[in-house]
Amino acid sequence: MIVAVLGSAVACAGVPVPPQPQSAATQGATPESITIVDGRGKTITLEQPAERAVTIPIPSAAILMAMDGTAKHLVGMHPLSMAAVQEGILQRIYPEAVTIATDFIQSGFSPNVESLLTLDPDVVFQWADMGDDLLDPMENAGLKVIGIKYGDQEGLENLMRTKGRVLGKPDKAARIIEYHHTVRDNIAQAVTAIPDDQKPGVLYFLRYVEQLRVAGTGTYNDFYINLAGGKNVAAGRTSGFYDVSPEQILAWDPEIILVGGFDSATPQDVYNNPLFASVSAVVNRRVYKVPLGSYRWDPPSHESPLMWMWLADLLHPDVFDYELRAEMKDFYQWGYSYDLTQADIDGILHMPLNRDAAGYGQFAAR
Repeated sequence: MIVAVLGSAVACAGVPVPPQPQSAATQGATPESITIVDGRGKTITLEQPAERAVTIPIPSAAILMAMDGTAKHLVGMHPLSMAAVQEGILQRIYPEAVTIATDFIQSGFSPNVESLLTLDPDVVFQWADMGDDLLDPMENAGLKVIGIKYGDQEGLENLMRTKGRVLGKPDKAARIIEYHHTVRDNIAQAVTAIPDDQKPGVLYFLRYVEQLRVAGTGTYNDFYINLAGGKNVAAGRTSGFYDVSPEQILAWDPEIILVGGFDSATPQDVYNNPLFASVSAVVNRRVYKVPLGSYRWDPPSHESPLMWMWLADLLHPDVFDYELRAEMKDFYQWGYSYDLTQADIDGILHMPLNRDAAGYGQFAAR
């Protein structure tokens, strides 16, 4: 269900699924060469849609498969992308994805160019802003490299649009971007009616097990906490992700804690920490593990509208009343041509880990 503000009232209606756009490709026009201006401002031209793509940035593999509707054109990905495939739903949607090459990464985001060349890629996606040493060796070997900038909503939409064009499927990207705009605008409209003093303090842990790393100002987590009607308690002190002490968390006293998907931490780890026994989120059982769909819902992705709805429902169940399980089924059907089972949805939402948290019963199967 999606909320819509009508005067002072809040009404519910299903999220409108964007219609399939009609492009030259869907009308049977002859494919033409594809020209991309990447995150460096460099122009890359492909003579035809890519048949063999490699993605090195870790969110990029899942986004490419979503834009493509298949895994058959992805021949290489980062090992951390593979970890998300194996942990999440993608291994069931695209079973062939677990066989995609990952061993060409030698360290960090640096590929072994000789190994990469054996994959014979038409195009390689690489970070645009992490140094030329990640880009030059591949280009010097004759590979076509698209540099990407990613981290906010604008960068995400540019990336989805670029991948759609590279694959010859711009319609799919346009449809998903329209879905983002619909959900974002609806949530933002509803949140304008929520008084500031009724917006709960939220803390997001990027890391918890070995260090307490939180999301500050300018992170995507900060963006969607505010979008859903919360206040990021870690904002204002510094930008980006940074480490904090237990004393700082006690001082912030967050009402809600989000445990990210980039380490093995669970809500129970937070509940069991005696240092945090007096924190409001612990006392009131409002600690939640962030869902894992085709990729982790923490960072920007094609599935971000589902993250926004999930968080809005948790923060303001009196305002928002999404039928999240139905929304997920709809999105996976038109997004992946995959019918989610109830067990699939339980897994994505981490129902076993979150089931006993306050308010999480709203996401249980009925």
